[in-house]
Amino acid sequence: MKKIVIAGATGYLGSHLVKELQRMEIPIQAIARKGKRLRDQGLNPEQIIEAEVTDPATLSGKLNGADVLISTVGITRQKDGLTYMDVDFQANMNLLEEAKKAGIKKFIYVSVINGEKMRHLKIMEAKERFVDELKASDLEYTIVRPNGFFSDMKDFLIMAKSGRVYLFGSGNYKLNPIHGEDLAKAIVESLETSEQELMIGGPDILTQNEIAEMALKAQMKPIKIVHLPDWMRKTIMKSMRMFTSSKTYGPIEFFMTMMAQDNIAPRYGIHRLRAYFISEVDRLK
Repeated sequence: MKKIVIAGATGYLGSHLVKELQRMEIPIQAIARKGKRLRDQGLNPEQIIEAEVTDPATLSGKLNGADVLISTVGITRQKDGLTYMDVDFQANMNLLEEAKKAGIKKFIYVSVINGEKMRHLKIMEAKERFVDELKASDLEYTIVRPNGFFSDMKDFLIMAKSGRVYLFGSGNYKLNPIHGEDLAKAIVESLETSEQELMIGGPDILTQNEIAEMALKAQMKPIKIVHLPDWMRKTIMKSMRMFTSSKTYGPIEFFMTMMAQDNIAPRYGIHRLRAYFISEVDRLK
């Protein structure tokens, strides 16, 4: 049976991957700066690799004996003075170089739907630069391209709590975000395939208006959706690029760009966004 190493195991998707691999009784190890969070996820000391992925020296020799490396490493909101290039690109390059030394056969990397078309965005510039390097390596690979997690949709819930949801344009762009548990299952299934690109979304294709309505209903608010002209979105993005650092504008330009296009992927999974919204509201009460 293959042995899997997970990098980014304490994040949203990484934690679901740990659960799914444990459920499948597949041998795993997980990388984290500190082991406590992984112990809280049920891993024993032998399954924990304490290392800092931005420091290649801490990874040296730590991947020996593994067959597959799954990386969900990346940052949405920059912190600790690190940039997208430091983490989304260089940290993954550190993992790739160590994987080669360890004789790992396959590298699975989680990027973003349509990322290759959005290289002008700071976050995607880093992610897709690593994708290029991974494709040029001698390793087998799978690039996973989800079109948004349920957790990303919390912004709708936060707005809905105030009684209104604001959208740019008509709100008719469509997407089908996916639950982390469903995506984790799909990634584990990909271990036995030769598929090099896995574009994937959740079971329900929804317009932004429909998502906004779901969020308002989950918050038990009247349906009040405010449609802002798209020129405001473009003006905000342009102003932020001019007057703020990538640390500030990076996640905002990514979100605003994603919300100005259709992001539809092949449907997969059983979890519904409506139920997720309701459970999140109940959990926060």
